[in-house]
Parts: sequence; C-alpha cells; structure tokens
Amino acid sequence: MQMKECKMPNNTGSVTVLGLESSCDETAAAIVRLHDNGQVEILSDCIFSQVEQHEPFGGVVPEIAARAHADIMDKLVLRALNKANLGLSDLDGVAATSGPGLIGGVLVGMMTAKALAIGADMPFLGINHLEGHALSPRLASPLDFPYLLLLVSGGHTQLLAIEALGKYHRYGSTIDDAVGEAFDKTAKIMGLGFPGGPAVEKIARTGDASRFDLPRPLQKRKGCDFSFAGLKSAVQRHWQNVCDPCEQAKADLAASFQRAASETLSRQTAKALVRFATEFTKTNLVVAGGVAANQTIRDDLQNLAKDHGFGFIAPPLRFCTDNGAMIALAGAEHLAIGRSSPLDLAARPRWPLDESAALNNPASGSGKKGPKS
Repeated sequence: MQMKECKMPNNTGSVTVLGLESSCDETAAAIVRLHDNGQVEILSDCIFSQVEQHEPFGGVVPEIAARAHADIMDKLVLRALNKANLGLSDLDGVAATSGPGLIGGVLVGMMTAKALAIGADMPFLGINHLEGHALSPRLASPLDFPYLLLLVSGGHTQLLAIEALGKYHRYGSTIDDAVGEAFDKTAKIMGLGFPGGPAVEKIARTGDASRFDLPRPLQKRKGCDFSFAGLKSAVQRHWQNVCDPCEQAKADLAASFQRAASETLSRQTAKALVRFATEFTKTNLVVAGGVAANQTIRDDLQNLAKDHGFGFIAPPLRFCTDNGAMIALAGAEHLAIGRSSPLDLAARPRWPLDESAALNNPASGSGKKGPKS
C-alpha cells in the first residue's frame, strides 16, 4: 500500500476521519473517530443505494454507477458532516476507496476526497477496499491482531491472515468466480431479482437443500483456493432441466446451491484454520464482506470455528456490505500512526491486499461487480 509519513494531526488522543466509498453500486460517506485506546465512534454513516438504477439490467452497469456516484457524492458528504454536527475544519483527514473496483466509481470518490484534502489542508488517505472489509469488525467491538479473515463478496473470495495493520498474508483466493457473483448468477438464472444474494437466501428458507445434487468444487485440490464457476454452471444446467419451474423448484435449487456454497467455504476455511494455528496463537475467525450477511454461511462458519477452538466474529449486517465507515476506520488507523497518501495516488481497478502473494500466484480476473484481486 502506497503510504507516506505525515505529521500527527492533533494532540487530542483521537483522530476523526471522513471516509468515502464508491467502488461498486453503493455511494457511502461516514465519519469515524478513533480514540487512542482503540475505541471507535461512528459519528455518521450515510449510504445511497443504486439498486433501482441497476435492477432493470439484472446487475451493475459501470457507466450508470459512475454517473450516480458523481450525482450524489457531494450531497452525501454534506449529509455526513451535518449528521455528525461537524465542519471540514473538525476533521483530521479524509479517506477514500482507491481500488479495487469499477474504475469510474473509484475515481469519483478519490477526486472528491483529494479536493476536500486540498481545500481543507488535511491529509488524504487512499484505502484498499479489501482492507476496509478486513478491518470492518473493529467498527463494532475491539478485535486484536492477528486473526484469520474470510472475505466473501460479489467480487472477492479470499482467506487472509491479518497479522497487523498493513501486514496481510493471503492463504487462498478464488481462481475464477467469487461466491457473491455465483449467488447473483443463481438469482438471475431463476429470475429472482436483483440484488441476488438476499433473494437466494430468502427463497432458500422454504427449499429442500437435498433435492439437487450440486458439485463442491476443488474437493481433491490441496491448498485454500476457491472456485465457483463450475457450481454456477451446474445451477444453470439443473434449472434448464427442471420440468416444472415453479416456486418450489426455485426454492429447492436455491437451497441446494446455498448449501453447496456454504460447505465449500467451510471446507477451505477449515484448511486455513489448521494452517493459521501452526503460525499463530489461536485467536479468531472473522468473516466480512457482503456474503457474510448470509445467515446459513454465518452459522456454518461459527460452528466450524468452535470445532477448531477459534472464536468467531462477524460484523453487524450493516457493515458487511460496502460502507463508508470501514473506509473511514482504515484511514483513521493509518493516520493515527502517522501515515497518509500522496495526492498523485492513482486509482487501481485491481489491487490485491497481499501484493506479494498476487505476484507469486496470480488470482485476479474480471467480474460483473468489478475486478477480483
């Protein structure tokens, strides 16, 4: 991560940071205050959803997303400041997602943050979107390093050892589609609507998860990587062969898919837990990202963590999906130790959290929700 040393913003024992998120289809602005004892205060948290704009297309359209971000970002910043009862002069820094993501949206957030930093003479912090998710559980309660992170979203499925701030080691990643993308595709195949993840989870509650025999990818492969392309294709084949595509058939296929996805995540995470326990004192399994809102997946991972002697932590549901608070917190944590970003920092459509692992074993591709890194 490209950071530079900067002068500590104040002597009050806390830092207050505005965070902007615009990497996909959520425009978000939040203000977080990080105290020197680690306590986190969320002073405001504003999100504008673009679901209505993208719903007719069954997925995120990058051009529409970028225009929507540009239309609302300045208004959202003002709303966040007003809700926190603060002015720009009360901030110690401004942070923005700088990648990975849809480049048009990322640029909107970054340029807004840079303009505010210049105008108010305060530090700018370019934050890796994945680091925001990695630190998001710390928004709700104290969480000490190190911990094992399962990051699951529309664009990412990764297992990472979070050793310290800025020190991350990747155990495994998706070699094709992310699990969230597979949820969205499953919903689209059966016409369940957008966004797909919540739609699949909802209808799966009344389904028979044993009706359809779906694959569990990479069962015989060593390591902690993931694959969901084959599972996604199997769902499509089964749906095409359904004689009576009624609501019950949809529920059964959704339940069967959700069960296969959850078992795949649990199996690979179990390998990572064993590896993590050999490298660190057992601590916590943390799940973050939009798919972490799925209750079946949460329950399975909680049971898995218990079986391996780990604690289990998941952010509150509102911090699982993309949000500005996680970006503000990541910015505040870096600023608190005297780090900021240069104003010429470029937006990055692909930006792996563990860059060394990406060079040794590339696992990046393109998805409808943006680059997977």
